[in-house]
Amino acid sequence: MKRRRALRAAGALAVMAAQSPLPLSSPLQAQGRRKPGFYEGGGSKERAVRFTSRDATLAGTLLLPLISELQAVPGVVLIAGSGPTDRDGNNTLVPERIDLLKQIAELLAKNGIASLRYDKRGIGQSTLRPRTSLAAEEAFFAWDYFVADVEAAHTELLRHGEIKPYATALLGHSEGGLLALAAGTSLGKKVHALVLASTPGRPLDEIVRAQVERNAPELRGAVDRTIAAILASGHVPTGLPRELDLLFPPYAGPFLQKLFSFDPARAVAELPTACLLLQGGADRQVVPMADVQPLIDAMRIRGRPGEAIVFPQVSHNLKLVHDPVDPGFGGPLAPAVAETLVKWLVPVLGA
Repeated sequence: MKRRRALRAAGALAVMAAQSPLPLSSPLQAQGRRKPGFYEGGGSKERAVRFTSRDATLAGTLLLPLISELQAVPGVVLIAGSGPTDRDGNNTLVPERIDLLKQIAELLAKNGIASLRYDKRGIGQSTLRPRTSLAAEEAFFAWDYFVADVEAAHTELLRHGEIKPYATALLGHSEGGLLALAAGTSLGKKVHALVLASTPGRPLDEIVRAQVERNAPELRGAVDRTIAAILASGHVPTGLPRELDLLFPPYAGPFLQKLFSFDPARAVAELPTACLLLQGGADRQVVPMADVQPLIDAMRIRGRPGEAIVFPQVSHNLKLVHDPVDPGFGGPLAPAVAETLVKWLVPVLGA
């Protein structure tokens, strides 16, 4: 039971935070200048949306600033992180409300930017997980389907007349940042900016191994063998220790095979759009700077607009951390994060 709690705390695929404190980092700017933004307020309105993507119907919320009644506005697709996370950024494995994506949506609306956030496939009001067979579950949760969901959300965003088609962005949190990178690569110039929040810069198999080493080192051998089997076959092997169920659900083989092989730094280097990296210095899941430095290095050499900021005393969920045991789930978006996001995104999208 103790090992199971430790793995639940690891968070790479299960979304809980580790229990050991992490040294805080200092702010770091990779390149480019922060540009002034403006907190204008002015109210907003919600619109429920439903759209289809690869054997699923996804339910979401389009949040529009009221200024959209007078003129078209920029729009951002918000992409949730790993696990059973809904459109607001809340996860059923976390007892406390996080509301990260909802808070970001409200912040953007106050600054003249619309957003579309959606329940992931299998979550909330979107199409639920199939129960007919393991093969059906594997297909439903394939990595390519999650990438296609981001692309479908972007298409849905553009379907609304209030949105400027030449001023859109993807904002992904944690694993959602990896999906944003994958979708941004395929969408190309259709997307005009990417924001990567708490997004790992190393392939996820390396991060999972490191998290297990920190939280349950006695399971490292079993984890190494499991990852090798998934990479080779695309299926989660049977007969795993119960403690590994959280990291390697039986239906996740095809998804994990692609995810473990995805290189975020390479994707950033090839990205044709402006990019902002937001990282908490007190993140216990994507650890500064070991997990983040490859993204920063890739942004430095790619020759396109970009900025990377590491915020002291800010958690994986971009909330202020008040003491070493505070996981940083609840509360508002850290003020420095909110200010940086607005100051960068408003001029980039022309809000």
